[in-house]
Amino acid sequence: MFNKNSNPFKDEKIVKDEETKQEESTTAETEETKAEEAKPAEEDNANDKLKKLQEEYDKLNQQYIRLAADFDNYRKRQAQERENLIKFGTENALKSMLEVLDNFERGQKALENVDDCEKVKESFNLVHKQVFDALTKLGLEEIKAIGEEFDPNFHEAVMQTPTSEHPEHTVINELQKGYKLGDKVLRPTLVNVATAE
Repeated sequence: MFNKNSNPFKDEKIVKDEETKQEESTTAETEETKAEEAKPAEEDNANDKLKKLQEEYDKLNQQYIRLAADFDNYRKRQAQERENLIKFGTENALKSMLEVLDNFERGQKALENVDDCEKVKESFNLVHKQVFDALTKLGLEEIKAIGEEFDPNFHEAVMQTPTSEHPEHTVINELQKGYKLGDKVLRPTLVNVATAE
């Protein structure tokens, strides 16, 4: 019954080894199957993250585009408003000066047959006052100088006169009137300044 050369324990060991190999093979196949099943889940998870990032990027990009368009529209509106302010500011200035121009023309006609210098002087002073009033309404201010202390922000010294009658650095004479618009100097006053003798 028994083969002399055959060892029953040895055969049993071979069978066990083969069973172990089959189990290991089955376990390896199961692990590979699980790994293969896990890969699509990981890929789906990565795809979801990618989609979320893409959506967030698109949303931010749309916000940026809208913001850039809004800023461009704002810039254009500001430029238009500046242009209108300049245009209408000039228009108002010209309207106020038209009255003065009309009075000059009336004065010219009225003075054609006048020999009396007092009437000419009176007409001239009237028109001068009207011009100054029109410019004052537009914001023009005369810079005060005579008797004031010399201020290089408002005065330009073109002469210096040594004197003991006035304190040093005092404006004693105005050679040309200066004007300002608000805080901005349009033209400094040309002055003669007192210095110590």
